[in-house]
Amino acid sequence: MGHAVGIVGLGVISRAYLETLALSPAIEVVAVADLDAERARDVAASLPDAAARTVDELVADPRVQTVLNLTTPAAHAGVALAAIAAGKDVFGEKPLTATLVEAEAVMRAAAERGVRVGCAPDTVLGTGVQTARDAVTRGLIGRPVAASATWVAPGHEAWHPAPDFYYRAGGGPLLDMGPYYLTSLVHLLGPVRAVQGAASRTRDTRRIATGPRAGEVIDVEIATHVTGILEHVDGALSTVVMSFDGAGTGAAPIEVHGESGSLALPDPNWFDGVVRHRAAASDHGGDDWVDLPASAGYQEGSRGVGLIDFVGGAARASGDLALHVLEVMTTLLASAESGERRAVSSRPAVPTLVPLTAAAQWRAAEAG
Repeated sequence: MGHAVGIVGLGVISRAYLETLALSPAIEVVAVADLDAERARDVAASLPDAAARTVDELVADPRVQTVLNLTTPAAHAGVALAAIAAGKDVFGEKPLTATLVEAEAVMRAAAERGVRVGCAPDTVLGTGVQTARDAVTRGLIGRPVAASATWVAPGHEAWHPAPDFYYRAGGGPLLDMGPYYLTSLVHLLGPVRAVQGAASRTRDTRRIATGPRAGEVIDVEIATHVTGILEHVDGALSTVVMSFDGAGTGAAPIEVHGESGSLALPDPNWFDGVVRHRAAASDHGGDDWVDLPASAGYQEGSRGVGLIDFVGGAARASGDLALHVLEVMTTLLASAESGERRAVSSRPAVPTLVPLTAAAQWRAAEAG
């Protein structure tokens, strides 16, 4: 029997998790809960041994060892704290919580209760980011000096049938997409010690394009374009652009530049993709980028592999790392508002490199 998990929140992202967890004997979903009770019953009926519960019933269920928290950001803290109070480990979707104060409360409560906290994104455990990290660790580009992370899109109202929360506190392009990019940067270059940012909001309303609410206008309460500079503890500088205000970008999602070479990474919102390397002119006979073979990471990764990693004991998608990334993002937004450089206080341990692990191997892993 696998590690018993209860899922709270059965929206769009839950489908991806359920598909992955169904492949692993390490996980057994025993309970599900959602504000929509009918949805919870439907999902429970599709699983071998799951019961539909209210949130209170799920966190109190003695069978549940870990609560998988897939609610919207505003509900992350409440669900996590309830689960922790009941003595459950918690693994949640990003961001860890909607605010830094809530995140600190969650981590403090977990430490006091003696339970563990994990948090997405787990995409950074795939072969894309991990191969690049392996290249950095092996010295392929020399000492890292700089990086860039870029994500530009029109906004999630173009495809999401209920995009309201993306434009409220806890949403926005940085808090929504930033975790993929900033978590990757921490894996590659280490924690961040200070930030400086700028932000803007181009429109006060957005129009939903799809679904039953198509045509409905919603209010925008947060910045929709954020840019900033991150100072890493080892001296490297990263520049970040996250935006709901553009049609798209041709920039590499992440680039890392060292004294003797550069790396171009695939989209960290996905698990795999090709990492490209270019040596410095003094070390290379031409200007071509060279594709690197996958050398680290979970192959054919999918959302939920971080939970499998978590229950197996590695916990590379840790709450401490998620707290740090949230502090970096909220401090960057505060810096954008004040116009001042701001320090970042948390210093998480950088998770260990994921060895190159075949899909059949991680899917067959047992719970620790």
